[in-house]
Amino acid sequence: MSHVVIIGCGVVGAAIAYELSLVKGLNITVCDRQPPAQGSTGAALGVLMGVISHKIKGKAWQMRQTSIQRYETLIPELEAITGRKIPFNRQGILSLRLEEENLAEWEKLLAIRHSQGWQLEIWDQTKLQNICPQIDNEKIIGAIYSPQDRQLDPTALTLALVEAAQHNGVTFQFGVTVSGAETSPQLCHQLETTAGKIAADWFVVAAGLGSTPLTAQLHHMVDIRPVLGQALQLHLEHPLGNPDFQPAITGNDVHIVPVGGGGYWIGATVEFPSNGDEISPNQELLESIRQQAIAFCPELAQANIIRTWSGLRPRPEERPAPVIGKLPGLSNVLLATGHYRNGVLLAPATAYAIREMIIPIDS
Repeated sequence: MSHVVIIGCGVVGAAIAYELSLVKGLNITVCDRQPPAQGSTGAALGVLMGVISHKIKGKAWQMRQTSIQRYETLIPELEAITGRKIPFNRQGILSLRLEEENLAEWEKLLAIRHSQGWQLEIWDQTKLQNICPQIDNEKIIGAIYSPQDRQLDPTALTLALVEAAQHNGVTFQFGVTVSGAETSPQLCHQLETTAGKIAADWFVVAAGLGSTPLTAQLHHMVDIRPVLGQALQLHLEHPLGNPDFQPAITGNDVHIVPVGGGGYWIGATVEFPSNGDEISPNQELLESIRQQAIAFCPELAQANIIRTWSGLRPRPEERPAPVIGKLPGLSNVLLATGHYRNGVLLAPATAYAIREMIIPIDS
């Protein structure tokens, strides 16, 4: 029986653990220095922009398509195993069209998506106001509606993945820090941790920002830098617009995410470090996000701020996100990290990719 150790239990690590737990003959251990979903996962808004993204070919599109398809089966699968309810908004994503946006580009994307078997709709201003009267801004000239894209609660998803993986026999060790590794040319034999030594046949690095020091200990550092994102939750006494149609709304990279009961998540900022890796949350930027959301939906000006939060996203330095594949020099160390702003979206596809590296489909 092959032993797989996964380092990191955000949404990506948890998705890999669950996916591998469906394979017979694997002994799986997940370790993390903190409880699940405490890093960038806990700060994510869970907006799954797959069909509406402008990625149309290659790996970037294929991973999005794989994940959007998998989520339709994964959510009910996890709910059946765990008895947990995972908030999963099936009412699509509405992308607001501002005056300066090029309609021809959207028409081209719509044609491509239709040829790929996916739906997109172009709404003019009249249709938008009829269906979503909460949108009230003369600079918004219409919208693109993506009925097959989704939004979910990243923390609820991650906790369900952990519980379902445990149900399938996966061992989780929290509060465990990796302090070193024993390697030889081409192989990692074991990790030294605060809970003792862990030997395995495969090691999967899914530790987000923690991947940089971990890969440095393995003598092949992967440089991943932090990018801060802030968000806030607002509450109204009633839902915006039609209470029976509450899609996630996005415009100019500002998301308005309905979470039920008149609650809305608003976000998120994109804040880079100015000196080293330290980033202090910029309150002015967060307020500008709120004001932009109000500009789209003026009723939000009456909403109470329930909470604000922030998290660090792992962004690979001088290479595209995410980083998935073998760590150079060590054939049994796999990387599944550096997803930047798409960890929740790409978690199922990443889990498939790691599973295929460990257990090829044709084996």
